[in-house]
Amino acid sequence: MVVEIDSDSGFCFGVVTAIRKAEEELEKSGSLYCLGDIVHNSDEVQRLSSKGLKIITHEEMERLHDVKVLLRAHGEPPSTYRMARENNIEIIDATCPVVLRLQQRIKQTFSTPSEERPQIVIYGKNGHAEVNGLVGQTAGEAIVIENTDDLEKIDFTRDVALYSQTTKSLDGFRHIADAIRARLAPHRRLETFDTICRQVANRVEKLQSFARSHDVVLFVAGKKSSNGKVLYANCREVNPNTYLISNADEIDPAWLNGAASVGICGATSTPRWLMEEVRDRIAAS
Repeated sequence: MVVEIDSDSGFCFGVVTAIRKAEEELEKSGSLYCLGDIVHNSDEVQRLSSKGLKIITHEEMERLHDVKVLLRAHGEPPSTYRMARENNIEIIDATCPVVLRLQQRIKQTFSTPSEERPQIVIYGKNGHAEVNGLVGQTAGEAIVIENTDDLEKIDFTRDVALYSQTTKSLDGFRHIADAIRARLAPHRRLETFDTICRQVANRVEKLQSFARSHDVVLFVAGKKSSNGKVLYANCREVNPNTYLISNADEIDPAWLNGAASVGICGATSTPRWLMEEVRDRIAAS
């Protein structure tokens, strides 16, 4: 049996940077707070926790003083930075540059005088850490749209500025843009800002090609990973023998019966070492 790990799978640039910054600080001091899971993968979080990383909530951060806190790649709203200043907390900022640019663009639109300002609409997952950070740039005014069912939140008699969470699909973004455009009142304008990360978006085509080339595909992703759910569905679309697992312990040997080739791939939050463990478990079976 041939077993291959997809060379394009695994951590995106933003996650790599966040983990590197965490490891550098842990190497120096042996302890570091992180606001929320540093990555949506429980196995990687556990690995870093064993080195001294402590995952905290916003409520827990409010009670901390004179410590270091890492902000993960998803980014944070301005209120988090204010809290840090008030509590003398040193921020280690690992916000992904793509997310940071998006925050700045939304903030710029929001700084337009209110009588001229379009409605700011964000295509993304309500409650997602990145989306919370984006909405925070607008003092909570931005409208979050997950699908066309949410379009009723928009006032179509006003101009609209449409942004996207960086990890959403391009097709989904275009579909939402077309749906808004079709409903806009005459003489009202829709301005779209394609803010989707190409490192993530370009994975779909490559992943599907990889999935087609194997009899069985094991897609490795954490249960909290939104990106993992989307990319897993993309693989299963072209290869029905695709199975979603969190780690090697979840492999069902029956899946591999009669397979001449097995492909292992993962989300932007899946560490390479976890995919290698899956490969090694198959080799040992």
